Amino acid sequence: MAQYFGKLPSTNQAWSTIAAVESIESDERGVWCKCGEARLGIKVLAPNLIHVQMSPSGEFMPRRSWAVTLDDEEWQYVPFQVKKNDEKVEIETEQLRVCIERNPCRVACFDKQGRPFAQDLDMGMAWRMNKSSSLSSPLVGGTEGGAVAAWKRIEANEHFYGFGERTGLLDKLSEVKTNWTIDSLDYGSLTDEMYQAIPFFIALRPQLAYGIFFNSTFWSQFDIGAEKPGVWRMETRGKELDYYIIYGPEPRQILSTYTQLTGRMPLPPKWALGYHQCRWSYESEAVVRELAQEFRQRRIPCDVIHLDIDYMRGYRVFTWSPKRFENPAKLIGDLTQDGFRVVTIIDPGVKYEPEGDYHVFDQGLKGDYFVRKSDGRIFHGYVWPDKSVFPDFMRALVRQWWGDLHASLTDVGVAGIWNDMNEPAISDRPFSDTNEGAKIYFPLDAPQGGLLEQVSKGAGENAVFEVTTHAEVHNLYGLMMAKASYEGMLRQRPGERSFILTRSGFAGVQRYSSVWMGDNQSLWDHLEMSLPMLCNMGLSGVAFVGCDVGGFAGNATAEMFARWMQQAILYPLMRGHSAMTTARHEPWVFGEQVENICREYINLRYQLLPYIYTLFWQAATTGAPILRPLVYDYPNDSTTYTLSDQVLLGSSIMAAPILRPGIEYRAVYLPEGTWYDWWSGELYQGPTHILAHAPLERMPLYVRGGGIIPMGPIVQSVNQRGDLTLRIWPGTGEFTLYEDDGNSFEYRTGAWATTTYRVRPEAPQFIVEIEARSGQFSPHAREVIVELVGVGEQRFTDDGTAQNLVFG
Repeated sequence: MAQYFGKLPSTNQAWSTIAAVESIESDERGVWCKCGEARLGIKVLAPNLIHVQMSPSGEFMPRRSWAVTLDDEEWQYVPFQVKKNDEKVEIETEQLRVCIERNPCRVACFDKQGRPFAQDLDMGMAWRMNKSSSLSSPLVGGTEGGAVAAWKRIEANEHFYGFGERTGLLDKLSEVKTNWTIDSLDYGSLTDEMYQAIPFFIALRPQLAYGIFFNSTFWSQFDIGAEKPGVWRMETRGKELDYYIIYGPEPRQILSTYTQLTGRMPLPPKWALGYHQCRWSYESEAVVRELAQEFRQRRIPCDVIHLDIDYMRGYRVFTWSPKRFENPAKLIGDLTQDGFRVVTIIDPGVKYEPEGDYHVFDQGLKGDYFVRKSDGRIFHGYVWPDKSVFPDFMRALVRQWWGDLHASLTDVGVAGIWNDMNEPAISDRPFSDTNEGAKIYFPLDAPQGGLLEQVSKGAGENAVFEVTTHAEVHNLYGLMMAKASYEGMLRQRPGERSFILTRSGFAGVQRYSSVWMGDNQSLWDHLEMSLPMLCNMGLSGVAFVGCDVGGFAGNATAEMFARWMQQAILYPLMRGHSAMTTARHEPWVFGEQVENICREYINLRYQLLPYIYTLFWQAATTGAPILRPLVYDYPNDSTTYTLSDQVLLGSSIMAAPILRPGIEYRAVYLPEGTWYDWWSGELYQGPTHILAHAPLERMPLYVRGGGIIPMGPIVQSVNQRGDLTLRIWPGTGEFTLYEDDGNSFEYRTGAWATTTYRVRPEAPQFIVEIEARSGQFSPHAREVIVELVGVGEQRFTDDGTAQNLVFG
């Protein structure tokens, strides 16, 4: 077996490479190769989806109950051909070809034109063992020395996107990306690990793109040509190599398949698409009422008020402060009447209070729900309530219990849950200690999991246990907390959609929760960085994302806040937030000019909600990102490959925000096609660069020719209704508007409606076609105003029938 001394943090042990292919077996799913003691499996799950598994010992790990991918057996069988000769084995589907070289054993893929991608290089696949290990148990995740890795070629002009929550610019070529969730306070452009760990990326070059999902919950890492140019490496401290290759040829197809693999987001309540206001903290009922009154009196739309940790009694989760929030049910009832929903924060840390009659601690202790150390003692650390213990969310019974605890919030009208500190973030001493504490985590050998309750009714002979160590499931802690909240809110509010927000998560988090980028700062760098951060999250399958408007830590200037609010209307999640020690960041605190700018752009956000809600429907049904980089829609335009400061909202609206102080002009790239200035209607023909004028009150905004943007009226909350305006720009285009009641689950049983609109030129006129409405949902009585920008306007009463309008 070949030996190679490569680089791995904290060790210089030798790599053992996979041996040559000795024998091959094939079945209706793919092929299995015996390579010495190792075993390699290549499964065909879809014409563009390949599952690769390699075990150094020849024994594969059992599928976990917490697996984030669709089980291989749930994919429909697809036809493929297997060809064998003395040098290689080839598997061919209708979209790609996989080649397995026999000696040395290497895996490579090719498209139908013979262009290679995801080719093994150097050692191909290899592993290194701990000194105390054997091939029957070669690796112990999270301890020094054990790892499994693969090396692959970076093709010419190849660029890399996704990787979950990442700082810096859009393209991650020549960077190292580690997948290990941490409390990433004070992050910057060079930060590696973050709150989220999503081991997925998209590699793209002209005419070809592919995705890689590294299916390991252990510590893992991608090196995208940083150590060795032209080579990318994936490595895990797990026990086997397990990854999926997804062929495009464009990002759109990759994300569709990836979200079929890891799940798609549910439709959120429509009110969650409105403006959210938050601060650490709106510390009393009186302060919250005053805040709501300010929004309504100033005519600034807002739908959601978040309550941070000070609503609790001594930071005890699932409690209310009896002094500061004496009657939360009346408060929330009054806010609901005025068009506001309330979202409350929840942390995983449960105050250690053995004689305090604290029901959460008492129930958790009685049920043995808290994480223990390997010696059997309950693990504790320090968070907001000081000494705290932590639920083991890897167990279904614990998630059920935690979800049921949400009743103390939903019973008084809470409509959403904000999960924080769930990496988990823990200190080794009380937060009140004048000496700053060190961040700690659960011990890597702490046992997690337990009885699979859904398999066994008791602890008899047929009971099935699933116990691992924290090293395997650390990255899943936030994900499983979000799952507990999502499922708990479904039980507590079965007739209404709830809003779930989480700081930490893993691949598949989109199934349960929206995500914000954690504790950002009031810095121009963070304003700029939010665009590629959110775009790369969208390219990682997580569409419902946002950053704290104005910055959480520090004090925004008036100019910065105005520019941030303009940009934030593009964020799928639009939430203003600020820290206790900072100046207030509500839209009116920076003076009349900035207040007017904030009002104008929040108004525009609300007018765009019919368009934005349809983008959410697209994300829920296809996995398409809502906020996206230009490279998503223009994957063969190399100018877009490193373009980080322009974004698309859907496929029709493009923005080029101002990201530095004192700037009133900026360069804007317009891709191929016809583009119109949103504000002036000026026409441009792409591809071209232009110089855009952007005084403080204007964010450069453009619409693709043929763009059809459904818009609503200016309202103060989403429960207010009005007429529908179709703003259409000359050209050829199509858009399907999605509608439902925005709050219930009745859309799942047919109570939805879609209407397809088309525009086309027929010189010297333009034709606007409106198809008859489909579905069982009937919108409220309204007029439809059809505005062909620069040409004219027509209106009609919307009765759901087909229309054919002529302009010009």
